[in-house]
Amino acid sequence: MSAVTVENLFMEYDGNPVLERVNLAVAHGTFTAIVGASGCGKSTFLRLLLSQERPTRGAIRIDGEPVAAEPTPDRGIVFQRYSVFPHLTVTENLMLPAELAGSRLFGRLFLGSRRRAREGVTNTLQRIGLWAARDRYPAQLSGGMQQRLAIAQALLMKPKVLLLDEPFGALDPGIRADMHAILLELWREENMTVFMVTHDIGEAFKLATRVLVFDKVRHDPDFPEAYGSTITYDLALTRKDAAPPPRLLNPPLEGGSKAQSAFGEGAAVADGPPPSRTLLAQSPTSPRGGGSMEPRSSRQGAH
Repeated sequence: MSAVTVENLFMEYDGNPVLERVNLAVAHGTFTAIVGASGCGKSTFLRLLLSQERPTRGAIRIDGEPVAAEPTPDRGIVFQRYSVFPHLTVTENLMLPAELAGSRLFGRLFLGSRRRAREGVTNTLQRIGLWAARDRYPAQLSGGMQQRLAIAQALLMKPKVLLLDEPFGALDPGIRADMHAILLELWREENMTVFMVTHDIGEAFKLATRVLVFDKVRHDPDFPEAYGSTITYDLALTRKDAAPPPRLLNPPLEGGSKAQSAFGEGAAVADGPPPSRTLLAQSPTSPRGGGSMEPRSSRQGAH
């Protein structure tokens, strides 16, 4: 059974479609990166997975069950802006998930339970490089340190699904590379299902085991908001090592869109030798490793 299943998903705002005909099945432990031009509905899709918003039509299921109507602890979220508690220290921020899970009435652990939780937090602080800053408040941390704290806080909840909305967009290259390594290490250990929205195509191919491209396949020049985006490319990465994105020939999609535009204006395309991994386009129900290299839009059509 797939960890996350999306069936014929539509999302509209005031009658204007943002997403349409989105179908997807994602297996347990998959790291899925979502790329596309600004405004194509990537973050909207993440909010739908979180139940922060409800779809206009369609269904989302986790482990075969419809998602709850509101956000629940089985889905963790990390935003680009660091979502940590400013009035708590680093240690207190990381203790909070265990305290809320262990004592819903008081929100606080005692005696042996508190000691075990603190030991786990100590181990986490050492792994993410924040042990020396354990007694500081978020305002006293750098951007990279705050983001490490936010990711660790989400992972300590041990969610079934981790949602990342451009979590590294505001970081400088050196800190971003360190955060990539930490995230991959924690993802492998926890074997959780990850969805990450990013504008950086290189980052998507470096981290993910599957890359989804959101774009419009139908366009009306007189009414640009007439149609929503859907999944136009679905690439399964069969090897989990760093590699550049594939060379694309910019095949035209229906309605005149191109693959390059799906990655965003000015996106870099690899110009060196072909990557050392196999890229496969899949249908939502096909097994991993099957399918053809044609874009989804040419198979599902526009109606």
